[in-house]
This record gives sequence, C-alpha cells and structure tokens, in this order.
Amino acid sequence: MAELTELRRAIGRHEQLLVAFSGGADSALVAWVARDVLGPERARAVTAVSPSLAGEDLEDCRRLAGEWGLRWSTVATDEMERAAYRSNDGDRCYHCKTALLDALEPLVGCIGRRSGPIAGGTEAVVALGVNLDDLGDHRPGQRAATERGAVFPLVEAGFTKVDVRSWSRRLGLRTWDKPAAACLASRLPYGTEVSVAVLSRVERAERSLHRLGFVELRVRHYGDLARIEVPLAVLPVVVERRADVVEAVRAAGYEYVTLDLEGFRSGNLNGALRRASAAEPEPRA
Repeated sequence: MAELTELRRAIGRHEQLLVAFSGGADSALVAWVARDVLGPERARAVTAVSPSLAGEDLEDCRRLAGEWGLRWSTVATDEMERAAYRSNDGDRCYHCKTALLDALEPLVGCIGRRSGPIAGGTEAVVALGVNLDDLGDHRPGQRAATERGAVFPLVEAGFTKVDVRSWSRRLGLRTWDKPAAACLASRLPYGTEVSVAVLSRVERAERSLHRLGFVELRVRHYGDLARIEVPLAVLPVVVERRADVVEAVRAAGYEYVTLDLEGFRSGNLNGALRRASAAEPEPRA
C-alpha cells in the first residue's frame, strides 16, 4: 500500500497548489491533503462548471468544501463552444481538459491573495486527481494536462484506486466509498454529438434512478434508447423494479429502456476505440 507520507511529500514540493476538484474520491483526497499540508492560503480547490457536470455533483463539492474548510470556488469552462469537443471523437477528453486548464489559467497567480496575482510570488501549480490505475486506460485528458504543466500527486506517491479509498477511509473522509462519477459526456458513444439537450436528458435519467435508490450506475445514450448499467449484484433489483425504472427513464425523454447484462463498467465505451484500432489494417512497408 502506498504511504500517506509520500503523498504529503509530493504535495509539499509545491509552493502553491490549485486542485481541480470534482468531489470524487481521488480529487477529494488530493484537496484534503493539500489543505492539510499547505493550508488554505496556499491551496485552493476549484470545481469546473459546465453542462457536463451533474448538478448533484456540484452540490456535493459545495458541501465537502464547507465540511472540510477548503478554500473553494467554481469556474465556468467553455468546452461546449468548441467544435472539436462537441464532435465527440476519441480525443473529446483532451479538448475538455484543455478548456479546464484555460479556465484555470487566470487563477494560478491568485492563490495567496483574495484578488490579483502574488507580487513576486510563485505561481500555483494545477493538480489533478489521477491515480496509477488511470494510466492504463484511454485518457487523452491526461496528455492535455501534462502538456500544460499540471501535476498528478497521487501518481507521484504511487497511489492506486485501492490506496485512495483505503487512506480516505482511515482519514475519516466520507468520499472513501463514493462511486466513480465521470462527466455526463462519457455516457455518449464516440461520434454522437455532445449537446446541452442530450447531457440534460442523461442527467435527468440518472438523477431519477438515484432517487429510486440506485447508487452506482450509468445511463448510456443511444438516441431514443437508454442503456442502463448497474453492478451485477443489482441487476435482479432493477428487474424487480422494472416498472419504476422504465417510468423514471422515460420521463427523462427516452422511448426505449434497456438493461446491460454485463453490468456496470467504468469507461466501457473506450472499448469501441480499442476495437476500431485493432481492426485497422497495418501500413504496408
């Protein structure tokens, strides 16, 4: 298991840290430790607000900041105004992360003062909640972050997802068992255009299912068809409550409601990219 000492050391290397704070287990741990190591005057948590962020997630970020005494703010990002993002190709996350870093740029010199850059001071470094397990998946957003000089303290400290949850629990952070919550755009198959209307429909469907008591889930968007993913152990419960589930999802605007028998798989739409890549003919010599 990775040691918390290493994470504190990775964070302590920086004079000031601007933590991209989604409220998930990873970024929450980074934000909490950054506040503990650097103090609120040198560590700031910032949540990016856009149509791809569920309202439930934004409200939880607000609550966590209050509970933990984080210096917290929001920043609006403009990825929806970027055609490259809306086209939703395999690099969608690259364009999204670029928009985030563009939005954070004006803040990197403003950590130690309420307004204006720090005269003669060191600019803040942007930190993201990326762990070692994330490095093995298709995550072009990490490339964008690296190109812009962002840091990954969890990776530096050797933290896996299991380490993040284990240490969060030992520290008493309620985020230790929080389900992964990727942006709403991740529910759209690559090639399906991202729009505010579609993201809103997905959010309404998932919010309704949460209210029925389903915690970990995804509603994948295929036009008028919604494909629901839940953990395998929960499949029988969905079937048992199928009338409520169908009503909830149809109320969000879907005509057809289906259940994925393979269960919940975070990032499973990346499989289409891997299959497409494997099917490409090798270049001739």
